[in-house]
Amino acid sequence: MPSPEQRADLLDHTRALKMARSAHAYVRGNTRKFYEWLADDTASKRIPVGPRVWICGDCHLGNMGPIVDRDGAVEVQIRDLDQAVIGNPAHDLIRLGLSLATAARGSDLPGITTARMVEEMVEGYGAALRDPGDDAGPEPDAVRSVRRRALGRRWRHLARERLDDIEPTIPLGAKFWPLEAQERDGVARLVEDRRVAELIVGLDGRSGARKVGLVDAAYWMKGCSSLGLMRVAAIAALREGKRTDHALIDVKQAVAPLAPAAKGAAMPDDPAERVVAAARALSPYLGGRMVAGRLLDHSVFVRELAPQDLKLEVEQFSRGQAVKAARYLSFVVGKAHARQMDDATRHDWARTLDSGRSHAIDAPSWLWDSIVALAGRHETGYLDHCRRFAAGKAVH
Repeated sequence: MPSPEQRADLLDHTRALKMARSAHAYVRGNTRKFYEWLADDTASKRIPVGPRVWICGDCHLGNMGPIVDRDGAVEVQIRDLDQAVIGNPAHDLIRLGLSLATAARGSDLPGITTARMVEEMVEGYGAALRDPGDDAGPEPDAVRSVRRRALGRRWRHLARERLDDIEPTIPLGAKFWPLEAQERDGVARLVEDRRVAELIVGLDGRSGARKVGLVDAAYWMKGCSSLGLMRVAAIAALREGKRTDHALIDVKQAVAPLAPAAKGAAMPDDPAERVVAAARALSPYLGGRMVAGRLLDHSVFVRELAPQDLKLEVEQFSRGQAVKAARYLSFVVGKAHARQMDDATRHDWARTLDSGRSHAIDAPSWLWDSIVALAGRHETGYLDHCRRFAAGKAVH
């Protein structure tokens, strides 16, 4: 197994490799540059300041997908809130639009399709503002297929996918690395913490005196932008009499966000508490299954991994599906924002978006111009990243 120094080098290499796979992957792993380049662009001065609400902060395609709640209901929601802040909802629209645009380019779709996608984004988001209790309309194939797959999944599917086994152990290797003794002890204390234990027992849908304890744990090399932070996969045992059930737990370090918060926004100081608060506001199915805690000196949030939790992995879009996906996913984001607003605020924000529409495209000009400018900056950045990676130079 790698030493701490080798681990750091391997994580840096893995992050760079993931970002070199495609322009879309580069966008997903490059949140810092996204906000730096957005602030530098002249179009940013025309971005309206929306209502102060919790935003995802990193609202790309891969951070959305089916989520299951405590009662087993499944809904497509935002599934990653690491960057969430109380900020400007326009930033989520731009981030999603850029992700959709790069996915369309990766599918060899013409620019006119991207324009239609942005127009449908505005329609879907606006529909959610007008009536967040409504539904998003017909699901695109990419969403429908992953939702159907989510509904049929059980523990054995999750175990084979995540652990390559259905036995309650974590196989060490390329993906899972051994923890130091103090790290493992810290995970054991975390799993036995009252709030975490109650979360695990509650998710199991049972009441009564159930004992929760750690079975196995390992460092989990997972993600892209979060590589290098503390990430642990743990198996907890839920014992009641002679019966023993198991839960797969994701423990993830939370740090200060890269997304800009609204000036004077009142958010929890603790990074993990901030993530949990954002999840409960934006993605209640997920937020109801999360709790903040401490692992050694790290602020972490904890959730049980459910078999039904999946992310959207869009390798190829057809023209029709790209446009439908843009409307549908924008509705999901709009619903997450709108549930935090009262009626008057929702309608004022909707009017602001409508008033910014241009004659050239049936969408706000600031949204289109920001996506176009950022797509160009990210394409240039991606090619330079690949050049540096091929040359064996540091790519940060």
